[in-house]
Amino acid sequence: MSELSDRPTSEEPLYNIGVVARMTGIPVATLRIWERRYGFPASARTAGGHRLYSEREINRLRWVKAQVDAGVQISQAIRSLEHLTRQGRAADLLLPTPTEPTTEKVSILPLRNLRERLVATLLSHDTEKADQILGEAMAVYPIETLVLEVLGPALEDIGEAWMEGRIGIATEHLATNYLRHRLLMWMFSGPPAYLARPTVLACAPGEWHEGSLLILGVLLRRRRWPVAYLGQSLPLADLARLTRDLKPLAIVFVAMTEEPAKALAEWPRWLPEAYRTGRPLIGFGGRIFTAQPEWQGKVPGTFLGATLTEGLTNLERMLRAEAFPSP
Repeated sequence: MSELSDRPTSEEPLYNIGVVARMTGIPVATLRIWERRYGFPASARTAGGHRLYSEREINRLRWVKAQVDAGVQISQAIRSLEHLTRQGRAADLLLPTPTEPTTEKVSILPLRNLRERLVATLLSHDTEKADQILGEAMAVYPIETLVLEVLGPALEDIGEAWMEGRIGIATEHLATNYLRHRLLMWMFSGPPAYLARPTVLACAPGEWHEGSLLILGVLLRRRRWPVAYLGQSLPLADLARLTRDLKPLAIVFVAMTEEPAKALAEWPRWLPEAYRTGRPLIGFGGRIFTAQPEWQGKVPGTFLGATLTEGLTNLERMLRAEAFPSP
């Protein structure tokens, strides 16, 4: 089983059509017309049917727009693009990236400010503005940074606002589900995965807080590990059936409080072969294991770490040793 490069690919579909319109100066309606008439630009689709474009396609769009702005007919510009591509002259399509940032882009550079703006926008129910903020941020920051420094803390801020009574449950649901959808989209549109069995991600029975699990899923996919995301409060009996069929490389559980941790400690009853052989790998994490470290010894398996970054590092070390053993 061979490994792929960890280097991000310019062909990875990441940018939605609104972001592409702002990055290229081509209206959304025009992009749709071009795609319908000429099959250009090429787009991938999310599970919900939304278009996603790669950095490579954005560069191709900028080149075509430059030709059109110079007076070339759109059909001729696209034929020229295809001709250059067939000849392998991709370098001829590269244009200088605009260096004159807009006021909006300058204002998003500090991550803390970006997080505060995103939360404020979501709490005012403006999801279109939130799309714009994140789209422009993606042109500046890697997705991994946005996930760890913006979306994760934003989920915590929104939860605190609800617990303190500053927002209602409807607003909390709207804001949280927006971020949850964004994380799922990034998880399912990650770069090509290693040729390895998937890692199952599941909340312990009775555990409904999935934010850290979603973030872990995105970060694993960004590092090219295939993921089977199961989400909130998973019954262990159902997991046992899926494990027999899926034969995952690893299973990672999250528990935040005592009751889910107690339920999780019973996993060997449902996965006796994993308990006996150590296959698949079993890892766990969550607030309860750092707030009350004695719980680390009550749940069989490997405690992955006190932070998401530490957990990701330890989990990836385990996955690499299992998927790509040294000769």
